[in-house]
Amino acid sequence: MTEQVTPEERIAALGLRLPPVPAPVAAYVPAVRSGPYVFTSGQLPMVDGELVETGKVGTDVDADVSPEAAKAAARICVLNALAAVRDLVGELGKVRRIVKVVGYVASSPNFTGQPGVVNGASELLGEIFGDAGAHARSAVGVAALPLDAPVEIELIVEVRD
Repeated sequence: MTEQVTPEERIAALGLRLPPVPAPVAAYVPAVRSGPYVFTSGQLPMVDGELVETGKVGTDVDADVSPEAAKAAARICVLNALAAVRDLVGELGKVRRIVKVVGYVASSPNFTGQPGVVNGASELLGEIFGDAGAHARSAVGVAALPLDAPVEIELIVEVRD
């Protein structure tokens, strides 16, 4: 019998780590469980309490962040969201599936590549959870995000007891 690889082991194999749960920047909690579902608050691309990028995403003169850098930031958002899930349920092995991803991208006026940015989150979830990482998704362009973040990701995750 082959031993099951845990999501935490997959994260480590990717050369990544789950950070401590980022402190909320306003009046909310990082994640809430309701029945078999965990809803995360929107997570910013924070590493050690600092945003890895700031500004608008795009390819024009109004853009501060390239789509590629924003896609990488979306991966950091997912790690922060998964840290909140793990903190709430104890281990990521309890994740039955990723149900939905909502991605917000602070976009320069003519930028329409939000789905490509949010792919950073979706692809990482697939690498970590395989088929259980396939999810419904929204990728939304917005004028601004908290702290001038370029991207924010939230998850809905089904867990088992």
